[in-house]
Amino acid sequence: MDFANFLGSLESSGLAVTIRESLYLFPVIESLHVMGLTMVFGTIAILDLRLLGVASTHRPFTKVASDVVRWTWSAFGLTVMTGLLMFITNASGYFNNLQFRWKMALLALGGINMLIFELTTGRTVRRWDQDAIPPFAGRFAGALSLIFWIGVIFLGRWVGFTTGGHVTPGLDINLDNLFK
Repeated sequence: MDFANFLGSLESSGLAVTIRESLYLFPVIESLHVMGLTMVFGTIAILDLRLLGVASTHRPFTKVASDVVRWTWSAFGLTVMTGLLMFITNASGYFNNLQFRWKMALLALGGINMLIFELTTGRTVRRWDQDAIPPFAGRFAGALSLIFWIGVIFLGRWVGFTTGGHVTPGLDINLDNLFK
């Protein structure tokens, strides 16, 4: 099976058809996706702003991280699950959408940025944990993270306006007949 057939099989799966044909499922899933992403970005922004030395500078970085990271991962899990559910409803359309691909690339870069931080500057956190302004590498990682996540949000909204193929039943209003 080639990749195009794989995407087609996702779109024709019973779950994808159910979501696509339901008046309420796609909007509910999309709303949960946005709420999860809001929590992901909010908690990451708290950490990144601490890394930049802009917010919560009176608190140790490790304390800020321990307060928000579990919320970040829970919200990220919700966002991934809902994102996958939306993806299968129009897998070919999303996969072939340039903005979707850029969004996925920025997500990957965000993950790589986090991994590099954890393997380098994060390992030395005991030395700078109490400092109001972390070392340059921490500030750089925080700035990159904010840029990547703002890009993910921007491109995610753009995807919604550039990917065709999803019509919610009952909402395909013919405006010509609206005022007759």
